Amino acid sequence: MKLAVLASGYGSNLQAIIDATKRGVIDGRVVLVISDQRDAYALKRAEKHQIEARYLNPKNYASREDYDSAVIVLLKERGIDLVVLAGYMRLLSPVFIDAFPGRIMNIHPSLLPSFPGLGGVGQALKYGVKVSGCTVHFVDENLDTGPIILQEAVPVYDDDTEESLHQRIHSVEHRLYPKAIQLFVQGKISIEGRKCIIHER
Repeated sequence: MKLAVLASGYGSNLQAIIDATKRGVIDGRVVLVISDQRDAYALKRAEKHQIEARYLNPKNYASREDYDSAVIVLLKERGIDLVVLAGYMRLLSPVFIDAFPGRIMNIHPSLLPSFPGLGGVGQALKYGVKVSGCTVHFVDENLDTGPIILQEAVPVYDDDTEESLHQRIHSVEHRLYPKAIQLFVQGKISIEGRKCIIHER
């Protein structure tokens, strides 16, 4: 199965996904990485693994829809089966969602629906929760509201900083995201309304 990863920054989840494909944890391969940031380290990670890396400058497009349409062309040309967001800082337009219905995944550093959007880790700490975590979900037209595929809890300690909590959540993300992708590859996820049903056989 052909995967494309969209990333805006460092790309640690991208690296975890690439490593999982090489270990056979994911029965697929990353064939394309796209970023909206020229200096995104994710692009360098892709190049290091001989994966096509593309930077598309949002300033070259009149609207969000125009930008997304250009990304869709690249994805369709390469026969992408699943689009994976890994620290991609752009909200996808309905044009994008309609092009890949039920085939776009994202990971978020909180137990959704709590603390959606930017700064989920900081929001959780400020609220004083005792448990946080991460959520892998399908992407819909709103922010962090799509059907939830997998979640895992991470304890919050009294002396946690945003950095220390984020680090613990990241280590779980790097395991959970490949697991969710493999479930998709194996055809073990079905969406019923707001629910993702995982078929273990």
